[in-house]
Amino acid sequence: MSAELKITLVRSHIGTTSKQRAVLNGLGLTKVNKTVVLKNTPEIVGMVQKVSHMVKVVE
Repeated sequence: MSAELKITLVRSHIGTTSKQRAVLNGLGLTKVNKTVVLKNTPEIVGMVQKVSHMVKVVE
């Protein structure tokens, strides 16, 4: 398993719940097509699963 995840926001947060927006802000994803590189921890993986329909993940 890779030590880092490359996460890209591919869908807008408009129309989502406040919890999903909070998760995106916690991941550092504020704009569409923004990419962040985060460590592959259980906490980050859980956050990504909450918004999996909005992001693209590459190890």
